[in-house]
Amino acid sequence: MKNRIIDVQNVKITISKEELDDYICITDIAKAKSNSARAADVVRNWLRNRGTLEYLSVWEQIYNPDFKVFESEHFKKQAGLLTFTPSVSEWINKTNAIGLHVKRGKYGGTFAHKDLAFEFASAISPVFKLYLIKEFQRLKEEENNSRQIEWNAKRFLSKSNYLIQTDAVKNYLLPQINYMENLQWLAYAEEADILNVALFGFTAKAWREANPELAKKSNVRDFATINELTVLSNLESHNAQMIKEGKGKEERFKSLQEIAEYQLNVLNTAEQIKRIEICDNDVTSSGALCLRDSLPI
Repeated sequence: MKNRIIDVQNVKITISKEELDDYICITDIAKAKSNSARAADVVRNWLRNRGTLEYLSVWEQIYNPDFKVFESEHFKKQAGLLTFTPSVSEWINKTNAIGLHVKRGKYGGTFAHKDLAFEFASAISPVFKLYLIKEFQRLKEEENNSRQIEWNAKRFLSKSNYLIQTDAVKNYLLPQINYMENLQWLAYAEEADILNVALFGFTAKAWREANPELAKKSNVRDFATINELTVLSNLESHNAQMIKEGKGKEERFKSLQEIAEYQLNVLNTAEQIKRIEICDNDVTSSGALCLRDSLPI
């Protein structure tokens, strides 16, 4: 997807749509504090900070199962030393990080996942961060409105006279391991896999091994339903809070498992009721068959 540009207090900020999510150019953000020539130095100084490294490490552990935690500890131990001048590329190459990446060329720079970019903006200026979030939200609303218009147009042109709504098709193989009963894996699990097992019932690695071809370009979360993604977002927030409270992995896993089961049941039930109501409203005078007749109740 083509890069998008937003204007934040007369500073042009580039946003790139990557496979994982939106990435924001923090080199552009740095220009709000310094001139273009020193923007890279501002990013480098931010990376030297121990608080920054802690934040980056926790984010990676939550979202990146391949993150090298041991390597990240070397960075944190050196934080504060005058001789410690890490580059973004060095951080990425040694820790296998995915939250930051560097683009070369005329329109290049250091790009950060939006979670990390907002944190960087806080270091630049809390006021600038607020305006950045405001402009970013405005952009996302425009994109959502555009998608809604496109969806309405396709719906209008459709020959079908009733609503067809289906869940995402899980066209993958399920790993044949019962992670729920045997918790030995938990002691060595990354945070992302604790969430995966609580919600899906298996780890990212197990899914990749069962689906080697799909794993070349996708991950299990790419095949999740809207309801599952909604619950996953809630689990991430709840897990982060339990980590702050000092709760252990087993306690957190059991709690997350209960939350996932409960919330999925609520959302799936509500969706089924909504489908039935839509069918009631959309049955045409020609007597078209309603989709609800094929739904399990």
